[in-house]
Amino acid sequence: MRPVVYALTGVGVSRACPPNQYVTPFNVALSVRVVGTVTYSVEYTFDDVFAKGYVPSSGNWTAHPSLTAQTATKDSNIAYPVTGIRLNVTAGTGTAVLTIIQAGKAGN
Repeated sequence: MRPVVYALTGVGVSRACPPNQYVTPFNVALSVRVVGTVTYSVEYTFDDVFAKGYVPSSGNWTAHPSLTAQTATKDSNIAYPVTGIRLNVTAGTGTAVLTIIQAGKAGN
């Protein structure tokens, strides 16, 4: 998967990035770069983000344990399959930039 980059300035939620849950091993690198002042969390879901009528704003999102309520540039990873990843900026007027890179061998 090519890197996916979401940038948010001010409070808001990015689109959901659906990684390939069938890649093995499932490895996703997450990096958030902060410019200015923001508080952010990276969230993931197990919801079927491709389901007809799925609405991300009412989905079941879980905050990544290492990237919750952060204010500085940080990185982490997800080592198990998830169906969606997003950036949630809850405070501030600066910019948070989430980069998502998935590695692994495609196909089963």
